[in-house]
Amino acid sequence: MPKRDVPHILLVNPWIHDFAAYDVWAKPLGLLYLAGMLEQAGFAVSYLDCLDRFHPKALPGTAATRCGRGPYLKQHLPKPPGLEDIPRRFSRYGVPPAWLRADLEAGPRPDLILVTSLMTYWYPGLRETIECLRQVFGDTPLLLGGIYATLCPGHARAHSGADEIIHGGGEARILDLASRYTGYQGRATFDPHNLDTWPYPAFHRVSKLAYGVLQTSRGCPFDCAYCASRFINPTRQTRNPEAVVAEIRYWHRRFGVNDFAFYDDALLVDAARHALPILEGIVRAGLKVRFHTPNALHIREISPAVARLMKRAGFETLRLGLETTAFETRRGLDRKVAAAEFHTAVAALRGAGFDAPQIGAYLLVGLPGQRDADLVSSIAAVRGAGLTPVLAHYSPIPHTRLWPAARAASRYDLAADPIFTNNAIMPCQAEPFTWERLTHLKRLAGSL
Repeated sequence: MPKRDVPHILLVNPWIHDFAAYDVWAKPLGLLYLAGMLEQAGFAVSYLDCLDRFHPKALPGTAATRCGRGPYLKQHLPKPPGLEDIPRRFSRYGVPPAWLRADLEAGPRPDLILVTSLMTYWYPGLRETIECLRQVFGDTPLLLGGIYATLCPGHARAHSGADEIIHGGGEARILDLASRYTGYQGRATFDPHNLDTWPYPAFHRVSKLAYGVLQTSRGCPFDCAYCASRFINPTRQTRNPEAVVAEIRYWHRRFGVNDFAFYDDALLVDAARHALPILEGIVRAGLKVRFHTPNALHIREISPAVARLMKRAGFETLRLGLETTAFETRRGLDRKVAAAEFHTAVAALRGAGFDAPQIGAYLLVGLPGQRDADLVSSIAAVRGAGLTPVLAHYSPIPHTRLWPAARAASRYDLAADPIFTNNAIMPCQAEPFTWERLTHLKRLAGSL
């Protein structure tokens, strides 16, 4: 096939292989930003989502939504080696392989393929995706980026099947990489270090935009022992509040998007200069939309004024980054919130008119050395405050301060294979861990 004047770049969101997966406002935002940048620079761009809930071949009704959320299609698979004893079914989440192959064969042949990665323990689904891409497109250059590629670059080089591993954010390198692999020099029109110059993510390439996702800032000033945010985004950057409001207005009015999820790790930090002007702008614009916070809000930043503005702006689903109510011993985990700050925030939210079912508090379960009594007490404290306990299963993450303790506590060799960091298997719960005990805790939290 003769070389086109303008190279075609295919961007792919891979399958998930796991014991459970659900679309809780999950979009590959980094990949879609890169698609927007490449498109703006003059490249021909296409996007394929292996997780597409709204694929044309899906049966009507299978993609029912709750504020945009919904179940993925799935097909059962054998459990990975070493996890055969886990008493749960293992599945491929996303479109069937035959559908993906047909979509690949029906589209233009790419000159370069970019694949993203999210959870480190999802790499088997990523590897299967790359194998399918290789079967259709042969030796077309294929680059892998994303969270797995950043946290486990050595494992990704050895096991993913990609030609090159891109660790860290790709925004500063994407045009150079595209030029190196295609020979085409794109027109740089954005500053990778200035979020306000970035084009919008390429949501117009999504088959159906059931919800939008927003990132108004990158990075987090906290350094929690269980979180890799500081490793992935070591510096904090913020967007102009007016630009954020303009983006919300754009997706709402042009594409009919009514639900938005914030992807910020620290949305409310420095609220007077960042979050409050955004919320005030949303109210002034009269946008009748709903907002959701799956990444959790920092509790100590929730004042009565912030809570009232969130209510007026249309916040619907609030998740608080509580993690534990063992405040006297939590300093080894984080320093995000004290007991008085938690109760002040709860009073502010309830005073602003948020109902109890709207407010969920994340509680980490499965931490190294965690006592059942502390978790039971935390569940009771959250319920006593009139909130919903949301159990967040701990996943050991390389490059975090808790990683050495996780390796020491685990019944698996975490460093040997990321598959063993899957939070569904409670990897840091040593004997006498039982699944019955976990079921009991879930019942206490009301998640069963």
